Amino acid sequence: MPRNNDEMPELSLLGNQATHYPDQYAPEVLETFPNKHPENEYLVTFHCPEFTSLCPKTGQPDFAKIIISYIPRERMVESKSLKLYLFSFRNHGDFHEDCVNIIMKDLVKLMDPRYLEVKGVFTPRGGIAIHPFANYADEQHRDMARERMLASFPES
Repeated sequence: MPRNNDEMPELSLLGNQATHYPDQYAPEVLETFPNKHPENEYLVTFHCPEFTSLCPKTGQPDFAKIIISYIPRERMVESKSLKLYLFSFRNHGDFHEDCVNIIMKDLVKLMDPRYLEVKGVFTPRGGIAIHPFANYADEQHRDMARERMLASFPES
């Protein structure tokens, strides 16, 4: 069903043919649009299999799959802006745990979701794989946040 243009939010990146890829950490590229179903509680998940950042000590690239899941409230993140935001970490030097926490905090600030989690599945370096997990929950979802945190630990 075609939508009235008045219903569509102003998104500056979507459909833009001349996409600029930021070469430094750029949270300002993130954009949102209104959640058309704020009365429903549902989960939105993004799988970002090509995340890269730099080791802050060696400058070598670190590769990861970033998985972001959230329960929206009034605002939702626009996926192209999220892609550009994650791309902006390409030349950013931070430890794996820092990257995951930065992403979580930026998205919470942007959207004020009911619940949000970010997991990084980083490629092993020196024989050690690091999988940081960070989450945020409003008061209503605190128990769920604790359960998800505990469930994020891999079995031995």
